[in-house]
Amino acid sequence: MKIDSHQHFWHYHPVKGAWITDEMRVIRRNFMPADLEPLLKVQGINGCVAVQADQSEHENWFLLNLAKANPWIKGVVGWLDLKSATLEDQVALCSEHDSFRGVRHILQAEPDGFMTDPQFIKGVSLLGAKGLTYDILITENQLEEAVRFVKALPEMPLVIDHIGKPNIAASSFEHWAKYMKQMSAFDHVYVKLSGMITEANWETWTPEDLKPYVDFCLEHFGPERLMYGSDWPVCLVAGTYAQVVSALKKMLSQLSEDEQATIYGNTASKFYKLKE
Repeated sequence: MKIDSHQHFWHYHPVKGAWITDEMRVIRRNFMPADLEPLLKVQGINGCVAVQADQSEHENWFLLNLAKANPWIKGVVGWLDLKSATLEDQVALCSEHDSFRGVRHILQAEPDGFMTDPQFIKGVSLLGAKGLTYDILITENQLEEAVRFVKALPEMPLVIDHIGKPNIAASSFEHWAKYMKQMSAFDHVYVKLSGMITEANWETWTPEDLKPYVDFCLEHFGPERLMYGSDWPVCLVAGTYAQVVSALKKMLSQLSEDEQATIYGNTASKFYKLKE
């Protein structure tokens, strides 16, 4: 089963979507399952994981209802207030839906120390105890703190979104590689090969710009801890869905069919416990 492990749906709202700058105006509109399904079919992709784009409980029900109506949405990564006193009740409510597979908080917007706050770590740990996962959304400048975060959660299934968001446009590599290598020592940490073209130069990127980062992830994490994600529709500011697929296909062409199948679906299916 081929899976896109990372994409979003939304009804565009100028306040909630304030992060969408003028440069990104191509994605200032609604993006719904009817827009994505034909793109997946063209690429032979069987399903996807819908990831939160808004930090609200309403977002959970929006995505869960879409998954209920579209069985090819295999999983939902929602949002919960992980410091809330009622977190366990919130988890129980969302977990009544089989498609609820994990949680994400937009850590890249938080100050230093947020992710290593004991109360936040306690909340993430509760997710693991309930059989859920956690998506780590950070920039490369937060990787040092993120290493401490994963150390505090030794049995928690964790996945780093967008390969940790290195500044590919500036050819930033050494700092990112230093801490990603440390991350790779933890067997419970996975990586999404997603969101790379929007970290590169939107106008001029090529697969060759991305390849050193993908090669590094392959060397240190191996296919069994890597998963394909499109980051659609955010990717559209730098390229089409087909271009995202084509670029990664080129970068993974040296791998065996089994290794490619692992990255294109098996890892995500195992990590998120997705049903056929």
